[in-house]
Amino acid sequence: MKATSFLDSRGSLRLAVADPAGAWRDVTAAALDDAGPQTGLSPMRHFLSSDGDWARLAIAAESAPVADIVTPLAPVPDPSKVVAAPVNYRDHQSEMNEDIAVDALGVFLKAPSSLIGDSGTVRLPYHDRRFDQEGELAVIIGQPASHVSEAGALNVIAGYTCLLDMTMRGGEDRSVRKSFDTFTPAGPYLVTADEVGDPAELELRTWVGGQLRQRADLADLIWSVPRLIAYISSVMQLQPGDLIATGTPAGVGEVCDGQDIAVEITRVGRLQVTVSSQGAFTCPTLGKDRGPVPPAHVTPPSERVRA
Repeated sequence: MKATSFLDSRGSLRLAVADPAGAWRDVTAAALDDAGPQTGLSPMRHFLSSDGDWARLAIAAESAPVADIVTPLAPVPDPSKVVAAPVNYRDHQSEMNEDIAVDALGVFLKAPSSLIGDSGTVRLPYHDRRFDQEGELAVIIGQPASHVSEAGALNVIAGYTCLLDMTMRGGEDRSVRKSFDTFTPAGPYLVTADEVGDPAELELRTWVGGQLRQRADLADLIWSVPRLIAYISSVMQLQPGDLIATGTPAGVGEVCDGQDIAVEITRVGRLQVTVSSQGAFTCPTLGKDRGPVPPAHVTPPSERVRA
């Protein structure tokens, strides 16, 4: 099943699922299940935090109205946290001249307020700093998870989505450089885990301005999806709706005003956003020309070798 969050023409936060014909049906009432808006959670997060019964939403969709989608949002617009894996592909480790990878770095947090949805706008805050795209697969957690084993890790996943981990290069803390408002586009929707299958079988591609920059097999992750979940859940309890960004492959590069960025993952969908530098000003911190050195030129994407 596919599900997404959105704002309708009245500015209300809603939840929709795709029916068998591909039409989006507003199942907000069924997702809230008489709880009402007083929960303080988005309909998606409330649904995942209650029973997370997708079959119930599928039945509700049969009689639900067509969704009045005005503004697409991230599938879960209000996760308790966004956890991200740094340097989780060897080719990206090489292009960034990094001596260490995820197995030495662990993970970092991004501000949930940096989330935007499909067709949104990434707003570059400064005119004197470099900003790069990083296409990634994101995992959406479906139940509370603490000290989960690798063997059981896939069982706590509600679904998957595409994600862009937008990044300012420099020496500032990683979480700061990646947490500007609009710096975590996610979408276009959540695809339930049963429809996606084994995440190691997926393929990721990222385009900037129509040019292919990134191509990767998720099987090439240094820490697989199950290992990431096992490790993260040993550090912090994961909550329903939490996002895990699994890392980006080689092909990161500078993005500029007016460019479109698209991330496509097999069986997960295609996320597309636009870049704007309107309102950008001089950066107040001094991290420029410090920190990991990004490639001067985009690393050419490598095509899958098929048997």
